[in-house]
Amino acid sequence: MFGRLGLPEMIVILFIVILIFGANRLPEIGRGIGKGIRNFKESTKEGAEERSEK
Repeated sequence: MFGRLGLPEMIVILFIVILIFGANRLPEIGRGIGKGIRNFKESTKEGAEERSEK
């Protein structure tokens, strides 16, 4: 539907994000996203371990 995102599209998206949130909040947002991804991976791994024990 949307196709692949190329470099020009990524630059535009990054520019819009900087305009909306400001450059000072970007590291904080990145840390939050990283923690969310890490928690998701841990929970899926725990779920797979519980299923394999049954």
